Amino acid sequence: MIEDRIVLSGLEFHGFHGVFPIEGQLGARFIVDVEMYLPLPQEDDLAQTVDYSKVYALIRQHVTERRYKLIEVLANTIANEILANHGHVNKVVARVHKPHAPLPGVVRDVMVEVCRKRV
Repeated sequence: MIEDRIVLSGLEFHGFHGVFPIEGQLGARFIVDVEMYLPLPQEDDLAQTVDYSKVYALIRQHVTERRYKLIEVLANTIANEILANHGHVNKVVARVHKPHAPLPGVVRDVMVEVCRKRV
């Protein structure tokens, strides 16, 4: 099986995710990475691959226009929607980073990763 991939890495947004009320008021920076596995086209035709500008818009919408208590659910939603809306994609790995999460200590990053495959 061919496992070519298209990667969007380091997409940064300001969002309002978290379980604490202050996170919903102030918001924070979130970083998203997605890896989309699909057979890459042999011809120079966008219709034979995934339009990553549409994937970017989908991710931006979920991170900036919705509020999730758990970044686990945000990552899961992003992965599932990519599979649902982009038929060429066979597998998705989605990572949501929450730098400087409100923890008692110095924390550079908290990250969740989900992997979803087309069935």
